[in-house]
Amino acid sequence: MLKNFRPIALLTATVLFFFLSGGPAWAKTADSSENQDTYHYLKLFSDVMSIVQDNYVRKTDQKKLIYGAINGMLRELDPHSSFLTPTEYKELQIETKGKFGGVGIEITIKKNILTVVAPLAGTPADLAGIKANDEILKIDNESTQGMTLMHAVQKMRGPKGSTVDLTIYRKGLTKPLSFKLTRAMIAIKSVKSMTLAPGFGYVKISSFESGTAKDLKKAIAKLQAENPSGLKGLVLDLRNNPGGLLDQAVEVSDEFLNGGLIVYTGGRLPDQKMRFEAHKKANPLTFPMVVLVNGGSASASEIVSGALQDHKRAIIMGTQTFGKGSVQTVIPLNDGSALRLTTSLYYTPSGRSIQAEGITPDIVVHRIVPGANSPNCGKASPSYIREKDLPHHFKDQNPTVAKQPKPTAAQSEATKFIEGDNQVSRALDLLKGYQIFAQTQSK
Repeated sequence: MLKNFRPIALLTATVLFFFLSGGPAWAKTADSSENQDTYHYLKLFSDVMSIVQDNYVRKTDQKKLIYGAINGMLRELDPHSSFLTPTEYKELQIETKGKFGGVGIEITIKKNILTVVAPLAGTPADLAGIKANDEILKIDNESTQGMTLMHAVQKMRGPKGSTVDLTIYRKGLTKPLSFKLTRAMIAIKSVKSMTLAPGFGYVKISSFESGTAKDLKKAIAKLQAENPSGLKGLVLDLRNNPGGLLDQAVEVSDEFLNGGLIVYTGGRLPDQKMRFEAHKKANPLTFPMVVLVNGGSASASEIVSGALQDHKRAIIMGTQTFGKGSVQTVIPLNDGSALRLTTSLYYTPSGRSIQAEGITPDIVVHRIVPGANSPNCGKASPSYIREKDLPHHFKDQNPTVAKQPKPTAAQSEATKFIEGDNQVSRALDLLKGYQIFAQTQSK
């Protein structure tokens, strides 16, 4: 999750300059032992830099040394804090707008290893078969050991049509996998929808970009138009959604809630403690919901699923989520670079921290991918003799069953989609069962 934080940018850069240039008088005579320690180590850094510049075998680039030192400092903090060069900062701004050249893969550093959070749906990485929790060992034959997140992202980005080679380790395999991916223009359509069955809708949010909440409202309006008798249930698919913008996660949650706390953050400073509330609505959405999650659901996805779970607004189904419960603040600096700094943790309405824990589904359903490993692969469905197959069976002269209309192309596509995804099928069955039960209770 990212939120721009501009007011202290100039101050941060100015203080750094004062320290490196020897510092003003107040820094040298500070009574605080903490300030004295800080100055001592900054003086040590300045001495080392001078020694390197004066004695290294080749002439050094002062800017590279400073940038490298900052990178090393932030790497000591956590996997999500990083220094962004001016070029990397511009790329980050482009990414949050939802369009960039690359392979469509969200990554993090997990146990000091560059790890896939999730491939974005329909992108080259997704189509090639890269999966959540894959470990990236090499990018274009360069080892990723010690590589920063932004450097890895930069190496995988590139013009449409160019290629990048990834060497990946996947748990359970005896040798690494090699992928040659052709970069594409990743124009993320973060929201997709369809009617699964009359009265039952499906919305897939692949990431939380600027405009995601607005696109969600359009998707729900479209589903309501396709189902004039009203929506009886909705499947919200957040699987392999690596997260994105905090404000969009809040707006998406607000769409389904009628008041109450969505998420709150806690940090060391007062301005890092924030609360986000849902609005009361004249016509709130009340249809039952199932939210699908998995190990690739991270960050903003966990905010949404955690809020809906705590408010008992939806059943969470699938497998344990990724567990990224930290907020990153982007602090621009005066040379065009920026810090991406972890400043707080977020908590669900009931006070749960998701950091390194994730969201536990109400109903655990593992994904079964049709194919060679499927237990029913290659087996014909069992056939049974029915009454109509018996010789001399009676035929009803006045059948009451109406002839079923031929399914439309959209209905056929939805049926094929449901049959190929056991988690969606299970979610739809749950919503249908709830509807049937509600009808029997109302009689």
